Amino acid sequence: MTQPARRLLLSVGLALSVALSGTTLPAPAQAAPSGWTQTPKYAAIVVDAKTGEVLYAKRADSPRYPASITKVMTLYLVMEQLAAGKLKLDDRVVISPRAAAQSPTKLGLRPGDSISVDDAMKALATKSANDIAVALAEHIGGTESRFAALMTLRAKELGMDNTHFANASGLPDSRQLTTARDLAILSRAVMRDYPQYYKLFSTRSFEFRGQNIRSHNRLLGRVPGVDGIKTGFTNASGYNIAVSGVQDGRRLITIVLGGPSGAARDNNAEDLMLTGFSVLRRRALGEQITVAQNLFEPEPSGPLTRPSVEQGDTDQDGLKIVLASATPQPKAAAAKPAKKKDEPKTSSAKGKWTVQVGAFKKKSDAQEQLAHVKKRYGAPFTAANGITTAGGGRYRAQFTGLTEANAKAACRELQAKKQPCLVIKPS
Repeated sequence: MTQPARRLLLSVGLALSVALSGTTLPAPAQAAPSGWTQTPKYAAIVVDAKTGEVLYAKRADSPRYPASITKVMTLYLVMEQLAAGKLKLDDRVVISPRAAAQSPTKLGLRPGDSISVDDAMKALATKSANDIAVALAEHIGGTESRFAALMTLRAKELGMDNTHFANASGLPDSRQLTTARDLAILSRAVMRDYPQYYKLFSTRSFEFRGQNIRSHNRLLGRVPGVDGIKTGFTNASGYNIAVSGVQDGRRLITIVLGGPSGAARDNNAEDLMLTGFSVLRRRALGEQITVAQNLFEPEPSGPLTRPSVEQGDTDQDGLKIVLASATPQPKAAAAKPAKKKDEPKTSSAKGKWTVQVGAFKKKSDAQEQLAHVKKRYGAPFTAANGITTAGGGRYRAQFTGLTEANAKAACRELQAKKQPCLVIKPS
């Protein structure tokens, strides 16, 4: 589907996604729809950057881990130092042993190496380099803990009442908490207070010592008008993003926290952003409408487990990513469905029932989900055929050729492990 056609659908409120069955639209957002956006980690907000009006909010004041969006505050304090003349872009920042020892992602500079403030800022905005975040914190605050105290103080002064920083990078720390609303306040403050430096967040790539370092923000260049600002990920937080863009002279800030994958997070943020712009255009024509009235809850997009290099909080093999559930199931509970007598067994018996495991904007994502589910959950789908079907602007990942009993048992097993699925009976 073309972008103009997609935006037209958004503007009339027909749908931002098609339900798993493909036959009906999902319930409106205010009707408590199903999907990963209902999971405990999820929080979101859409704000008009000029007026501060909240166009949409969901768990916007619930405590969340900011992950690498933390670095927006780190950069805010750097910008503050630059504006006050206490720091210059060509000043050198020395890498301490502590900074060099940070977990990936990082530039990997050695203790005693140095980097310019200009390159250091770009490294934070694009690669989300944890070693450079610590080096900047030590350069300005003396120690990272002292710098984190300055971050928290500045947060309170900006009105981020529910935020506390314990480090400059966003690496896991149970004391490091924020909310979607507070991150919107921070994003707005950067644009308002330091517009001359905000363009840093639109950097899609930069060269450093022969390396081309690319931004983790995939919405840059993908969504018309989007020009920043920052992504983040840890196992505890899920996939986070703060994003901003301008259309028709109006700027919106969108925060999405707790996504199960980078693709799901990005698609949800894009949908919220485009819906917000649609609402503003319709209001200009005299309509009384809100984002919630115009928003249909998106289905999961992208595999629910996926390696990440955004924060570096995964195992080295990239396989252990916490799912959307806030509390991981104990092994015994996870294994329980496998012991049920109606569990589907590997069989060559063919049926006419289908199990659907996701609906996606890209065919490649649907195919990737099929491979992921078959590899991870195995037995229920050994005798099934994995196919993708198109319709309503989505590609559905489906396993066909199952008996009714096998289809229902397979879906129960997936749902017990927080994997969305839907049983489709023969037509």
